[in-house]
Amino acid sequence: MTIRASALVFPLLLLASCGGAPPARIPDLEVDVPERWTGSEVSGGPVEGMGWVRFQDPALDALVAEAIERNHDLRAASARVAAAEAQARIAGADLFPAADLALDASRQRQVIVGLPIPGSDEVLGFRSTRLGVSLNVAWEIDLWGRLRAQRSAALADVEAARAVRRATRLSLAAQVSKTWFALVEARMQVDLAEATAASFRTSTESVRARYESGTRPSLDLRLSLSNLGSAESEVARRREIQEATVRQVEILLGRYPSGEIEATEDLPPVPPGIPAGLPSELLARRPDLLAAERRLAASTERVAEARASLYPRLALTASGGTASDALRDLVDEDFGVWTLAGNLLQPLFQGGRLRGGVALAEALESEGLEIYRSDVLRAFAEVESLLAAQDPLARREEELGSSAAHARAALRLAEDRYARGLGGILEVLEAQRRTFVSETALLAARRDRLDARVDLHLALGGDLEIP
Repeated sequence: MTIRASALVFPLLLLASCGGAPPARIPDLEVDVPERWTGSEVSGGPVEGMGWVRFQDPALDALVAEAIERNHDLRAASARVAAAEAQARIAGADLFPAADLALDASRQRQVIVGLPIPGSDEVLGFRSTRLGVSLNVAWEIDLWGRLRAQRSAALADVEAARAVRRATRLSLAAQVSKTWFALVEARMQVDLAEATAASFRTSTESVRARYESGTRPSLDLRLSLSNLGSAESEVARRREIQEATVRQVEILLGRYPSGEIEATEDLPPVPPGIPAGLPSELLARRPDLLAAERRLAASTERVAEARASLYPRLALTASGGTASDALRDLVDEDFGVWTLAGNLLQPLFQGGRLRGGVALAEALESEGLEIYRSDVLRAFAEVESLLAAQDPLARREEELGSSAAHARAALRLAEDRYARGLGGILEVLEAQRRTFVSETALLAARRDRLDARVDLHLALGGDLEIP
């Protein structure tokens, strides 16, 4: 099916003394959207939550809640929303009359040149005082909808900023989850490297004892010592990764990166089920797509504003008050003054500025439309790719688990053969290497599945649910 403008309904945005933003619309994407996702057999079902609550990891739940409260990027997004709301109030103010209250007071001295006071060298002069109070009102009547379009564009910008803040919130929660999984995996990799080094150390001492007894050549000892050195260096590398990952988590939480967070001992299981939803629902769920649509709506309103600028403007002004040389007369109606005026302004020639403004607004609207279409297709691609990756990732973890089990069994056999003199040291060293590589890859695969599930929920625009 081809998606066209009519499927979404956005909630009205209410601001003080302002109406609603332009209605939502889904532009024609110029591409057929299937009734179901092609990257997975799952074709329906609600999109529930972002998923970390269902990871059953209380430590992760607490970290996500802390990040939502303290992260500086999210606070900056909230400040941008406040700025957009203030700009919308400014834009909406032009629809209403502007009133000013003025109080004037002046005192002056004047001289009459050529009329000296008889019998005196002084020049004839006098002093005067003038007091006034007035109320001035000005109002531009929005005949062609220019001011309404201006306000609607500003309100659409507010909705876009709010959608971006929600997208930032979701992205932050996903980043915290994935970085936490990376930290837990890093700790498990350190434990695995330390256990492997300890095993290599034990086997090296056994080889040393055999070498010193003269039953094994020095080559066995040197190869075993080389393997042990590699294992020790891997422990140092894994600890470095763990330290760096701890600080990444702390920065996301808005903390000083002191490296004090402790990871749990194991990764959580992957939640069962895939909340795939339907392709058409994606446009209403993903906040980045909502933001793109609201920016497009704002650009459409600015086209209307630019076109209305070509037509005449009607403005009314009025003022009333009193003027006197005595303060007590300011409340006397006999000293009252007032004015009432109307002004009609029709632009005739401005060197193409207004026509250029229309062309600019139309070009920006076209740009926004193409950006929206591109964002939607990219969003569809993200979901399709992540759905298609779920089964291969599960199979990969399963196969790596089997590989690790076989490698451990092979290591036990190789060590037993070496102890009985039936095999060489190279068999043991190769078995040790294969065991470590397969177990390391298994841990990475487990984390990859968790990351992919978080990415899938994020791509589907899952709701943010923080306990």
